[in-house]
Amino acid sequence: MERARPLPSRRRLLRGAALAAIPYALLPSPRAGAQSPHLDHTPALWEPASAANYTAADRPSGRSIDMVIIHVTQTTYKNTVPVFWNPAKQVSAHYLLRSADGRVTQCVRERDIAWHAGNWDYNVRSIGIEHEGWIDRPEYFTSAMYEQSAALTAAICDRHGIPKDRAHIIGHYEVPGTDHTDPGPHWDWDRYIRLVVAA
Repeated sequence: MERARPLPSRRRLLRGAALAAIPYALLPSPRAGAQSPHLDHTPALWEPASAANYTAADRPSGRSIDMVIIHVTQTTYKNTVPVFWNPAKQVSAHYLLRSADGRVTQCVRERDIAWHAGNWDYNVRSIGIEHEGWIDRPEYFTSAMYEQSAALTAAICDRHGIPKDRAHIIGHYEVPGTDHTDPGPHWDWDRYIRLVVAA
């Protein structure tokens, strides 16, 4: 028979409740002060996702990467980063781009499997790129964002031998089994692929 554990004190319960009330955005990065690893895309900033939100791997060893999946956050850049930090969310992407200036942030190493597609097979074989904005607000799809995202996608394709075409650079809505519609009707695929090819 297991020995009864003492109940937590009132003081401990109140302290826990106070900590739970702190907005997640005010908490530091889970690895604050840690050295940034060698980034896969050197212009990127490093904001690591919680290790509970992706699968550590050693891709492409044993698992080839053959596509890039384009996403839209449906919230702001500022609100997306804490979601990737939060181990309860069970979601991440390899990269996140800010709308105003196209700033690229890496959240998961390319060798690891981010949980972004909603389909395990597609997670295993892809790199996920989130873009700040909403599918029905085309003003978020700025020239700076398109240009920086296209340069990032071109570099990913070069690193992994991925063809720079629509068969290998897809939207989240094209993943089998998903109920997502991003990047939505305002994402200019012709422009984007032209920029990727030209980068």
